[in-house]
Amino acid sequence: MLVVGDVVIDVVARYDEPLSPGTDTAARIRILPGGAGANVACWAARTGRDDVRLLARVGAGEASWHEAALRRAGVRPLLVRDDGAPTATVVALVDGRAGAERTFLTDSGAVVRLSPADWSPRLLDGVAHLHLSGYLFFAPTSRRTARLAMAAAREREVPVSVDPASAGFVSRLGADRFLTAVAGADVLFPNADEAVLLAGLSGPEEAAAALSRRHGLVVATLGAAGAVVARAGGVVARVSAPGVRPVDTTGAGDAFTGGFLAARLAGASAAEAAEAGCRAGGAAVTAVGGRPAPPGPVTVPVPRP
Repeated sequence: MLVVGDVVIDVVARYDEPLSPGTDTAARIRILPGGAGANVACWAARTGRDDVRLLARVGAGEASWHEAALRRAGVRPLLVRDDGAPTATVVALVDGRAGAERTFLTDSGAVVRLSPADWSPRLLDGVAHLHLSGYLFFAPTSRRTARLAMAAAREREVPVSVDPASAGFVSRLGADRFLTAVAGADVLFPNADEAVLLAGLSGPEEAAAALSRRHGLVVATLGAAGAVVARAGGVVARVSAPGVRPVDTTGAGDAFTGGFLAARLAGASAAEAAEAGCRAGGAAVTAVGGRPAPPGPVTVPVPRP
């Protein structure tokens, strides 16, 4: 499995009282490796795949830290070191009063500088599935690269999936432009807000069904309500989420996608894969950050400016 996407430095700030503009609000803050594409790869590796690769672009100064973290998670890093831009950084504001819901402040950094020169069809050698992070589609250079990867995969009859990644960024780009850019993807993984925005409909299940007329399979995550699987214009499965107490919902959708793809590649049906995805997503929200807990103490240093 090859993931092409984003590696990010996550600054996760969890708070339990209203934010106080102009002064201090007490918070618990951690700096962690993240990124939607990287998170998907790590969860796929944790939930059953031992052959996950990740192509992404990172700032040269933080590359070694990220490579070490990915290897510890069982992912083979194919990171392009960028001397002209820093690794992307996301500040995740996690509201402990609202079901650990998060708001992101995003500096895309090197992510959107992934260029056609960084891509080679040889990266698909031995690959059974290509997954693309939606963040690549929100800037011209990385969008061209994602489209090249998708075209190469289709030539080799390698299935392709896409996670729209951000309702805010989809809205800025335009739903029609995004759908045009991802045309040809076999699987789409929107969350409820992204599905509604992309389909122009009011209900996520109805939206997932409508989107499945354009893509072979649409799997929409619904947060605590689980997920729906749609194919050929209709919902074919509804899956419940495990009942857990959320600590941080950062990366829950990435965990779902990684769990789903690992199960699907192991031969599971779409409904069974969605159940596996919900289990991974349930595990993700019980810990801080978007990746599985490492198998042992983290010894790699936190990067400094």
